Amino acid sequence: MKKLFTLLSFLVIVSSGFAQLRLAVLAGPHSASIDEKNSIPGWDAKVKPFYTSRGGFNAGFLAEIPLNRTGNLALQPGFFYMSKGRKFQQAFDTSVVHTDTLSLKSNFFLNYIDIPINLTYKMPLGKKGKFFVSAGPYISFFYNGKTKSELLVAPTDTTLKFSKAEDDIEVGKGKNKAKTFDFGINGRAGFELGNVILSGFYSQGLSNFFEADYDGTFKHKVIGASIGFWLSKAKPPAPPKPRDKDKDGIPDDQDACPTLPGTALTNGCPDKDGDGIADHVDKCPEIPGVAAYKGCPIPDTDKDGVNDKEDKCPTEAGPASNNGCPLPKPEPDTDGDGVIDKEDKCPTEAGPRANNGCPVIRQEAIEKVNYAARNILFQKGSENLAGSSHTALLDVIAILQKNPALHLTIDGYTDNSGQAAKNLQLSQKRADMVKKYLTDRGIAADRLKATGNGSAKPIADNSTEEGRTKNRRVELKLVE
Repeated sequence: MKKLFTLLSFLVIVSSGFAQLRLAVLAGPHSASIDEKNSIPGWDAKVKPFYTSRGGFNAGFLAEIPLNRTGNLALQPGFFYMSKGRKFQQAFDTSVVHTDTLSLKSNFFLNYIDIPINLTYKMPLGKKGKFFVSAGPYISFFYNGKTKSELLVAPTDTTLKFSKAEDDIEVGKGKNKAKTFDFGINGRAGFELGNVILSGFYSQGLSNFFEADYDGTFKHKVIGASIGFWLSKAKPPAPPKPRDKDKDGIPDDQDACPTLPGTALTNGCPDKDGDGIADHVDKCPEIPGVAAYKGCPIPDTDKDGVNDKEDKCPTEAGPASNNGCPLPKPEPDTDGDGVIDKEDKCPTEAGPRANNGCPVIRQEAIEKVNYAARNILFQKGSENLAGSSHTALLDVIAILQKNPALHLTIDGYTDNSGQAAKNLQLSQKRADMVKKYLTDRGIAADRLKATGNGSAKPIADNSTEEGRTKNRRVELKLVE
């Protein structure tokens, strides 16, 4: 039961998800029989009359797929559990027939899964009622089956013996075996009252479903009734399509040109250039335009591809990127570094924009200046340069001349011997002496900055002579 409820829930969801597809649940009783034909002598008169139909039960699902707009014609495939077979019962009059068998009962029951595919026609009966009739082929798949027999015999005049037997029906090829597949035709008729279905049906097998141990054919026959309900409501029929002579998708009663295909923008009239202006009012019917110019393009006086309405210079040709105006002449860039001369602090030397167009200080120049600074010496207790300092300073001059955009900071330092004020004064004089040496040889003063720092920032231990010697120094630094 739980599995059946799960399947039912799934089918309800599927049915509601597809607007055109409906599913119904049906069940009911029926009568099943087997139409047997064979060549056994006396069969029709002596044996056949004792075979009767069996009562059975059918249950399953029916789908409906509309085939027309009104929904009165539909395809109805189904999936049904169907019990089939027959009964046999015969009592023997021992006064007439010489036998010890008093009675014989036999049931031949088979169960199938039937899949009918019917074409259905429906006729309305009031607002909610319909009469329907359907017919079509069906295919069957063997599910299971059993044979049951009961035998009553009188071996003697004073004793009775009763026996019963039950066996599964075998499936496959061979004697006394049922086939797994069967097919036939079926029909169904009845009424739909809202979502409720009341119907009767009939099915007739067309294939031999069983192979007996004698020559003969066996075909199923079922007649029955069922009651059920649709799992979703029928979709109301679609309204009739309006007339559209020119097949342009615009109904004739809304089409200004009902015999000529057009577009919705032009009320159904032709529009060759697709500008939304009907050809009969378009002054340029083959060239897209605008309504303000009666279907013609906006003029472009200077022929630069930018129409006059969007062109800020309508009489001078220019690209669209500049609003139709001519591009200004490029600013000069003498060194070709991408920084125009008026923004380039080194207009004759290429350099990146991040460095204002000046070359980046090379590591080689920095190392040469640092080396020169280490070789600038002063006379003891004086700001006068030692003679050995000239070579180092000439190297600094060469670097500054080669890189006119560079500036130089000159920081003078002393050891901690003596008074701090005098040390500060001496360090400033030494820095100024280096600056004077450079300006006397052509380096602009505004490129140089001299600062005395006294005994601040020692780089060695002032408690030793070697340390004090290192602290009496000048530091040079290139800046952009």
